[in-house]
Amino acid sequence: MDAGLHYMTFTHPEWETNLTDRLTDTAKVADEGGFRLFTVMDHYYQMIPVGGPFEPMLEGYTTLGYLAGVTSNLELGLLVTGVTYRHPGLLAKIATTIDVLSRGRAWLGIGAAWYDREHEGLGVPFPATSERFERLEETLRIVNQMWSDDDGAFTGEHYRLQETINLPQPPRGRLPIMIGGGGERKTLRLVAQYADATHLFTREGLDGVAHKLDVLREHCDRLGRDYDAIEKTIGGGGGVDPVADPDAFLAEMEQYAKLGVTLVTSSPPKNGDPAAWAERFAESVLPRLREI
Repeated sequence: MDAGLHYMTFTHPEWETNLTDRLTDTAKVADEGGFRLFTVMDHYYQMIPVGGPFEPMLEGYTTLGYLAGVTSNLELGLLVTGVTYRHPGLLAKIATTIDVLSRGRAWLGIGAAWYDREHEGLGVPFPATSERFERLEETLRIVNQMWSDDDGAFTGEHYRLQETINLPQPPRGRLPIMIGGGGERKTLRLVAQYADATHLFTREGLDGVAHKLDVLREHCDRLGRDYDAIEKTIGGGGGVDPVADPDAFLAEMEQYAKLGVTLVTSSPPKNGDPAAWAERFAESVLPRLREI
């Protein structure tokens, strides 16, 4: 199983002066230590459970552009892009730019968005849930068209593009698309139809994740999609800090691996040293995780 490092909080000691240095050091440790994926959040404000709007939060794609320049091996992405934050044509251009500058290491992680306060706070429209999912599906269609030979128009219910020109194209032809969330009727159907990876949460528990994957398989069967072609990823570590209790973490990951999960993302704790945490993970956890 591979490891991803999800840099969920910038609130580490002396962040007012050391935020950039800590982020850089952590990314370099992960890059050299064998992590596969490095992700940051796509939020304007920090989430309430992690401290709320008055804690630091960097803009996601600007951060990925910086990380592309200080790393060489890590795959990079947002966990996950909120579909409401950027026009889809611009989003495809931004994500492609990250992929080009990182020499083919970017993912497009995407979801329907949910954090109403940050939208209202900064004046960004926040449609109803049903419309956000409609916009998500149109966005998935648009980015795939922009990563194809078709540079013609796109006409949808919410978006209309006269031309879908996108040069340069991604080095790999397109970016892997990861859709975050486990909604059974809409989200997992979109995974089956458009995505290369699904991202589920260990807070659902082993049985919950197994159920979500069964639902995904059913969507794949209906759509004629190869279920095995979709990468299964999880985040959260079930609330177990892998560095503090590697045995418990690894025992849990063995169970998820039996479900077909191939990547788990974990986050350095708030108010600690994220680079030191990443170094301990790389030394004491990652070699054993890779054997699973």
